[in-house]
Amino acid sequence: MAPDVTFLVNNLWILIAGLLVFVMTMAVGFLEVGELGEDLWRSLHKTMLITGIGLVIMVVVGFDTAFAPTVLDGFIGNPAYHGALIGGFDPTLSLSQWWSQTATGNGSELTLGSYFLFEDAFATVTLALVGVIVLRKMRLRAFLLYSIPYFAVIWALPAAWIWNPSGWLAKMGVVDFAGGLVVHGAAGAAGLGILWQIWREEKARGLTESPSVPLKITPTWLTLGVLLLWVGWFGFNPGSVLQFNAEVPVVVLTTFLCAGTSYISTMGTKFLVIGKDPGMAFAANGIIMGLIVITPLAGFVSPGSAVILGIFCGPLFVVGEHAVSEVKWFTDPVGLLPGHLLGGIFGLMMIPVFAQNTYAALSGAPGLPNGLLFGGGGAAVRQAGLEALAVVAVVAVVFVLSFVSVWVIAKILGGITRHPNSPEPQP
Repeated sequence: MAPDVTFLVNNLWILIAGLLVFVMTMAVGFLEVGELGEDLWRSLHKTMLITGIGLVIMVVVGFDTAFAPTVLDGFIGNPAYHGALIGGFDPTLSLSQWWSQTATGNGSELTLGSYFLFEDAFATVTLALVGVIVLRKMRLRAFLLYSIPYFAVIWALPAAWIWNPSGWLAKMGVVDFAGGLVVHGAAGAAGLGILWQIWREEKARGLTESPSVPLKITPTWLTLGVLLLWVGWFGFNPGSVLQFNAEVPVVVLTTFLCAGTSYISTMGTKFLVIGKDPGMAFAANGIIMGLIVITPLAGFVSPGSAVILGIFCGPLFVVGEHAVSEVKWFTDPVGLLPGHLLGGIFGLMMIPVFAQNTYAALSGAPGLPNGLLFGGGGAAVRQAGLEALAVVAVVAVVFVLSFVSVWVIAKILGGITRHPNSPEPQP
């Protein structure tokens, strides 16, 4: 029997959304160059490596460890679910519908290829976010080696726990619409693990604080990076509905409204603090902060709630950025920690406050109760506890796994940090 129109439209939509998310990985490289200077060609090289390695590792093992039916009581996806190369040369697997889409009955019934492309794009952009803190400090070969355990296990575990319907946190009722914790919070925790190893090596060289990496704004590159990220988020959040239905335009609206409001809020808050134009770096981070905060709940809330959340973003980022700048054992000029770690966790914890079940049901989470602002009561309080449990579990495990990975790599390579005077590769 030929596939029906709805099936084909859903798969086409997810393929387009996945392509938009792939663009975001390269956009992170443009963003780094725009904030840190045109000489940082290593950023662009790094994003190409991430994209290529991610595809290979995910097709070999990472996709199954994240999204296959889980083993060990919902701890990790079965790495042998498909056998080699997610089915290898077997057309019955390559053309089949992905098990979790039919099992959860959300109506999308995506094929294996569509779902793989979409989720692989999420994995690669998450490592690109982690990579913004390696800057000029981490050896490229060390980062390349780090990507192997990252795609195979470090990224896969939070996805298996929350986005896989058989994951232990998912079965408890934890939700994370498009990755406030699975993507942004986990990226921050993984980055902290790398930063800790970098600091250990810097301290061993006799340094008393981590050398700063100064901003060198290039407006053209910065604007291009933010534009591509914003456009890419059109796939990132609306695509996470996993089908093309009436909720998709609502998610587009919540995503864009929160980003725009966050830009105004961030610039306004920083202006009140310093009394002058905050500059393009804060403008860029204001937009990105709004996109991050709305990510875990974009499919669960109204456009009105998105505007309120955007207003919160400005003070949150300004306070977070100041707190991070006071820390002396790492440098984070691009904003992984005040943006992705803090913003992702904040957005996740706003689910039990702002969620509305009508929106959530159309986004594949019919069991999510209304938030506290919409009469959720005790059910919303319980949801808050579940989301907090997820934050503690994911941040702790990802940090430990990330640090252990770079510690082992440091033993193999004799350190992960670059010599301060070693030249940047040229384009």
